[in-house]
Amino acid sequence: MSQAFDVVVIGGGPGGYIAAIRAAQLGFKVACAESNSYDDPKGEPRLGGTCLNVGCIPSKALLASSEEFEKINHHAADHGIKVGAVSIDSKKMIARKDDIVTKMTGGIQYLFRKNKITLLKGHASFEGKGADGYQIKIDGKDKETVTAKNVIIATGSKARHLPGITVDNVLICDNEGALKFDSAPKKLGVIGAGVIGLELGSVWRRLGAEVTVLEAMPSFLAACDVGIAKEAQKLFAKQGLSINTGVKIGDVKADKKGVVVNYTDSAGKAAKLECDRLIVSVGRVPNTDKLGLDKIGLKVDERGFIPIDDHTCATAAPGVYAVGDVVRGPMLAHKAEDEGVLVAEVIAGQKPHIDYNCIPWVIYTDPEIAWVGKTEQALKEAGVAYKAGQFPFAANGRALGMGRADGFIKVLADAKTDEILGVHIIGANASDLIAEAAVAMEFKAAAEDIARICHAHPSLSEVMREAALATDSRALNM
Repeated sequence: MSQAFDVVVIGGGPGGYIAAIRAAQLGFKVACAESNSYDDPKGEPRLGGTCLNVGCIPSKALLASSEEFEKINHHAADHGIKVGAVSIDSKKMIARKDDIVTKMTGGIQYLFRKNKITLLKGHASFEGKGADGYQIKIDGKDKETVTAKNVIIATGSKARHLPGITVDNVLICDNEGALKFDSAPKKLGVIGAGVIGLELGSVWRRLGAEVTVLEAMPSFLAACDVGIAKEAQKLFAKQGLSINTGVKIGDVKADKKGVVVNYTDSAGKAAKLECDRLIVSVGRVPNTDKLGLDKIGLKVDERGFIPIDDHTCATAAPGVYAVGDVVRGPMLAHKAEDEGVLVAEVIAGQKPHIDYNCIPWVIYTDPEIAWVGKTEQALKEAGVAYKAGQFPFAANGRALGMGRADGFIKVLADAKTDEILGVHIIGANASDLIAEAAVAMEFKAAAEDIARICHAHPSLSEVMREAALATDSRALNM
């Protein structure tokens, strides 16, 4: 007799494992299916998904290592610290990254045991639906079919590859290969000036690579507030990143000597990039194939996403939900986690909600970029009357003491009600500072609320307060 569960989660990434834990906390009998081993030495499925294994966590580990190297190599003297020759042990750096990933995946396994969640090892797909629930086939070492009253699809996404460009993750890499370089290439090419391309490109730039970024869009970081994007492009160029927008990629060839990218620049002129390695970072596509969705009457849209109810993440199949990268909205791990919690609570009969306008975005470059809410260009296009306040880190004592004076914070507020509509940051610790803005917006706070709250001195958070004051031309330190 097959195992029967109240909830089966397909996919053990951020959306999936968090959904499983929350469902177990609510008293359900839960199982989670995962098939990807992510190069596990024993070939065992590893929990955590792309984010933990070959995305967010390992890339941030490498970012931290490369930032430490650059600080010692180029900025220690500013603090009166004299150092000798500085070198990087790339193998040890990669090993440190791998150790962090292993520790984190082990932590999720512990949480599964703690919450009595059954791990189904293998690829899961729908077989159909019977009187007892949905039949799900687990194609692993131990082939079995389980039954579930409710199913949460959280299978994540994979890197988008360009036609005619073979990704071997040796010379031509996506995010997975770019996390495994054994040394910094002399010349690195990056196709795509998005989050992954900029973060990984900046890692290897700090470690000595000459980095050239080719972006098809005519503008840089189009999703960002225009002012932030302009500041970022200026600072990245100053650091040594060569960013080319409005290009059209032609043929790409790789041989023992390296990689050659033929392209047309923004002026329509033929150009060529010769590099030792190439990172292809042009977005991601949802993992919705091979799930057997047709067997339960579900179809994906033209982009491969599963259509859902925007409030509950429910699909057209009763009792089947989908979260994270397989549905509409930004492909962000924390968005997937919140949707996973929401679905578990919906199944329990609760009435949770997510305000997608209050989900923060972060790009972990140096300086970091973070934002929540609307951009200036979006407010203008919508015809919303707003007021803007901006304050630079260069006027903040803590930022100066840290040697991190680049960037600014911008607060956008409704011209009539003063409600905060958006906050945009480029600067040190932006990923942490944006949390205050997200909390304020969840509570429908006004810029005046942040302006009236006492912020610790000296701290970077004071820049948030000054930017809020600046919406009413009341900044105190400028």
